[in-house]
Order: sequence, then C-alpha cells, then structure tokens
Amino acid sequence: MLDPKIISDAEERMKKSVEVFKKDLLGIRTGRATPAILDRVQVEAYGSTCPISQVANITVPDPRSIVIQPWDKSVLGSIDKAIQKSDVGIHPVNDGNIIRLSIPPLTGERRKELTKVVRKKAEEGKVSLRNIRRDVNDELKKQKKVSSASEDEIKTATDKVQKLTDKYIKVFDEIAASKEKEIIEG
Repeated sequence: MLDPKIISDAEERMKKSVEVFKKDLLGIRTGRATPAILDRVQVEAYGSTCPISQVANITVPDPRSIVIQPWDKSVLGSIDKAIQKSDVGIHPVNDGNIIRLSIPPLTGERRKELTKVVRKKAEEGKVSLRNIRRDVNDELKKQKKVSSASEDEIKTATDKVQKLTDKYIKVFDEIAASKEKEIIEG
C-alpha cells in the first residue's frame, strides 16, 4: 500500500515554492511605491541588524513616494545609510525627522532588465518544482521496493505528481507574466 501522504507533502512543498517566488517578486521595483521594496534592507540599530520595518513606520502617501518615520530618531542616520548601501537604487532624503524616498519612473532599459530578473526568478522556481518532483518520484521508487505497492499504484502516483508539477509551473508562468506586465506598464 502506497503512503498517500507523499503526494500531499509534495503539493505543500510546491505551494511553499510559489509563496517564496511571490515574496521575491515583491522586492522588485515596478515604478510604483510599495513598502516591500525595503523588505531586504537591513538597518544597524541597538547593536544588531534588523529590517527597517522593525524600527520605523513605513507609509506610502502617493504612488511615487515612501515615507519612513523611525520610532526613535537616533536610528534615522542608520536607516539613511542602509538605504544608500542597498540595491534599492533610490536616494533617501533625510529632513531630520523622517526619510522620504521618491520613486523615479523606470526607464525602458531598466524595465527590460527587471523583466529578465522576473523570468530568471520564475525559472529558478520551476527548477525547485522539478527538484520536488524528482525527490517524490525517487521516494515512490523506494516505496515500490520496500512496500507492497503495486506497479499501477506507483504509476498513478507518478502521474499525479507530474500533474501537480504542471499545475504549479503554470502558476509560476501566470505570476511572472502578471509581474512583467506590471513592470512594462509601470
């Protein structure tokens, strides 16, 4: 008898891959202001490094700007430095109380670069799905050797895993296409 948990575990792992991909895409600038642009920026504060969101309030007053208001004014300089050192590509304006980020419109060349980044991340995600499929198929082969699972059960399970893989690859493609459209249209 084949363990039905193998297929459900595979689907859970595939769902997690999609979530990681979605989170990765949030950090890609599309010409619109979003606090997610700052998710990967780490600030040195109180003797350790932490995300900006843990030391300041981040708001988006309009589609082209972000305002960062630290809870403690002493970390303002650290936030400023962290943004300048990051790969965000936006120059912070520090007025002594808050930091403003003006999101410039993307150039045509930069849009093309960003769509390439999206495609690369999508391909990496698809590779992770294929690795999950390979791992599950290997597990199914082991099950065949050690349990009383029939050839038909293994074949059916392998087909289910392939259908899951195809389904999630399509999800990756749809998410990537949506993000590319968002980047192109700005």
